[in-house]
Amino acid sequence: MNLATRFVWTTAVIGLMSLAIFSEAQACPFCGESEKGPTLALQMEEAPIVVYGHFDNAVPGDGANAGTSDFVIEKVIKSNPILKGQSKLALPRFVPSKNKFILFAEIYKGRVDAYKGMELANDAEMISYLEKSMQLKGKTQQDRLRFAFDYLNSPEFEVAMDAYREFARTDYRDYKDLAKTLPADKIAGWLQDPKTSSFRYGLYASLLGHCGNSEHAKLLLSMINDPEKRRGSGLHGLMSAYTMLEPVQGWKMVQDTVQDKSKPFLVRYAGLQTMRFLKEYRTDLIKESILIEGVASILKVADMADFAIEDLRKWKQWSYSDQVMGLYGKQGYNTPIMRKSILRYALQCPTPQAAQFVKTQRSRDAEWVDETKELLEMESPPTAR
Repeated sequence: MNLATRFVWTTAVIGLMSLAIFSEAQACPFCGESEKGPTLALQMEEAPIVVYGHFDNAVPGDGANAGTSDFVIEKVIKSNPILKGQSKLALPRFVPSKNKFILFAEIYKGRVDAYKGMELANDAEMISYLEKSMQLKGKTQQDRLRFAFDYLNSPEFEVAMDAYREFARTDYRDYKDLAKTLPADKIAGWLQDPKTSSFRYGLYASLLGHCGNSEHAKLLLSMINDPEKRRGSGLHGLMSAYTMLEPVQGWKMVQDTVQDKSKPFLVRYAGLQTMRFLKEYRTDLIKESILIEGVASILKVADMADFAIEDLRKWKQWSYSDQVMGLYGKQGYNTPIMRKSILRYALQCPTPQAAQFVKTQRSRDAEWVDETKELLEMESPPTAR
């Protein structure tokens, strides 16, 4: 197996392992899935060698040959005895860039094998970040998050992304207490900065929801109402944070949003996501019974009712069985996904009406019912009929 092939294979395996790990773990509800990968601190712990420097003597390849380059070592960040006396590494890749790089490497068949390179825009910032992050080994998660917060707006993109990942892979319950101690005005400044990427709004807003005040609530509301600001994936983070700071007004806004058919679907869906967040984490703000009623009210919204049905099923809210099954075949609700959502609910609902509904559907299409039941049992304990 040549080094280039091995590099691709290693990357694929790491990706699959990361997917498996993070699909099982709780993580930040306001951060995108693509940002929940392993942090540089974790990669530093696993890498036998981490060096900083630049490429030189780059020679292009010719088809099957990937070319060659020398990596000139300017600083060893994580050392290994194999580096003793070496000032450069010969790599089987053509890298013509003159920028600075951080190189992660391991030892393969007695030689240094680089498997990841990061091109830098602000090299001093990255080196400082990596060296300080190495000192966090054995520290508490709160220590790691507080360290990461200071780099969330770093001028070095890779550093800022890594600090974001530190929060992204952390459950909300684990950072909400820390958030109370953070500088609210600084976070508000990040939210107002036109250079801030919209995917960061959710996390920043959730932090501000704990340390902010009524003036910060006004900022959040203005962003929610701004068509440009709410186009990103962080809208439900803005809504959740606003509700943290203004529970009464926030909850009314969320309820009105999910019911307002004139609003774009993704805006209304963000309202549902906010309800889910409050139900899972913040019943201290809004009573659980009120939150469940809020989600159940979405049964009246045809293009979102299937989401509400799934939530009510997962939460075992069987008192809505008549409402749910009453939607079957109704105009505006007679779509394959709606019919399947109703059947899934009925398969797990313990009421006589649900049992009769399943019996009727089985007489019409036994194969469909059995396939739906089988898939449902793969997702959850076998309680379906």
